Amino acid sequence: MFSSLFSDSKGSIPSAKTIVSTAASVAASAMVIRSITRELVPYELQQYFFFNIHKLFKSFSNEIIVIIEEFDGLGSNQIYKAADAYIGAKISPSTTRFMVTMPEKENKISTSMAKNQEIFDKFNGVRFKWRQITRNVESKSLRYSGQSATQQSEIRYFELCFHKKHKKLVFESYFPYVLIESKKVKEEKKTLKIHTLNNEHVRRYSGDYSWNSIKLDHPATFETLGMDTELKKMIVDDLDRFVRRKEFYEKVGKAWKRGYLLYGPPGTGKSSLIAAMANYLNFDIYDLELNDIHTNSDLRRLLINTGNQSILVVEDIDCTLELEDRKAEENTLKILRSNPVMQAQTINIVRKSKPNQITLSGLLNFIDGLWSSCGDERIIVVTTNHKEYLDPALLRPGRMDMHIHMSYCTPCAFKTLASNYLGITNYPRFPEIKALLEEVMVTPAEVAEQLMRNEDPNKAIEDIIEFLHEKKRENEEEEEEAKRLILQQQQQQQIPKDEEIKENIGN
Repeated sequence: MFSSLFSDSKGSIPSAKTIVSTAASVAASAMVIRSITRELVPYELQQYFFFNIHKLFKSFSNEIIVIIEEFDGLGSNQIYKAADAYIGAKISPSTTRFMVTMPEKENKISTSMAKNQEIFDKFNGVRFKWRQITRNVESKSLRYSGQSATQQSEIRYFELCFHKKHKKLVFESYFPYVLIESKKVKEEKKTLKIHTLNNEHVRRYSGDYSWNSIKLDHPATFETLGMDTELKKMIVDDLDRFVRRKEFYEKVGKAWKRGYLLYGPPGTGKSSLIAAMANYLNFDIYDLELNDIHTNSDLRRLLINTGNQSILVVEDIDCTLELEDRKAEENTLKILRSNPVMQAQTINIVRKSKPNQITLSGLLNFIDGLWSSCGDERIIVVTTNHKEYLDPALLRPGRMDMHIHMSYCTPCAFKTLASNYLGITNYPRFPEIKALLEEVMVTPAEVAEQLMRNEDPNKAIEDIIEFLHEKKRENEEEEEEAKRLILQQQQQQQIPKDEEIKENIGN
């Protein structure tokens, strides 16, 4: 049939005009058949037909495609993150398109695969093809500021293609190799970062509860901290013991985490201690503002997305979270149980006044509940100026394992600060300063501010001594004023008693 179309009776080669005319006729016939098929053949039957045709051709293919998605449920897919780091380091000079980034305050250039690109890799003589796929997906319609918009989100995943005879090699050798190499790449590129929450507007309208990060460039170390030497050693020893005891935590059935409570007046170095811990362990910091979170489920989503080898910080917890007094709550419930009408009214008032608020139980469930096992090698640091205001349930071991009192400046801390700011480790007037520090309560931050005012060590020491004497005078005046007020109150209470005695005598 086809030979008759492309040859005449004499067997000669057909002209170009005849070939074009015949091809057009065949294409038109195919279009007519396609249109008739769409009209007459049910859609389900069409899909069944094309699916089986595709399956038939696929059965003759020797290629296997493995899909590696970015997320696994609520958490990240570790293989995706490993592949992203591994492939990014594998980009060769022959690659024609890839992404280059250098975050602010960093000096290291990072490379990664561009969207919808592919790259080839070799392992044990076997060739693998990686393809990065990014698709835009429309999510729910949003409405804010009187305008409506459709939120766009991205779905990202890798496709790994290889010959089916290498399937065992991939899962038993290649993937473990990628995981190991990616850790090396991450360690080489790692810079400490501090993470903060996405903008509230973004979280509320897009549901994106991810973290934004920037390089942590805080110079604090345990050597430069203005605190007692023995306390610093105790903290360092505790951190070292924590990071090396993974098998111990698994053996005793505990989540690999550690809780630290830092308490004391403002200016005693709580934030600097956190930075020193991060620099010492090479752990990222996640700064959690509880006031920015509205529900316990939002809190869980955020905390699940924190990385391993990290420090989760909740600063000034007594100010940022209204932790309920359980005894007061129990007393209120006893009263309300006897009056159902009052109980219903009270519940409605509470719901209206606090529509979305995380609870103490929601926070504790992540610190020491089932959700606490969602991650390894994590440190939780809670700071407060008033330890006595916190619920005892938050303070018990297993939640806050180590309580660290950040005290006023001690003589030992002053020597460290003098070494940091003035470059001196000894001075004739140090004993005088030591005696003053034992009488006067000043914070390390106040002392550091005084030491920064003068570059001349002699003048700086004179200024700090004058500052301490002034503080001592202020404290003495405050004490005298307090005594005077107490005496005045006692006299005011005594006057009615004297009048009452005179009245009784008169009667």
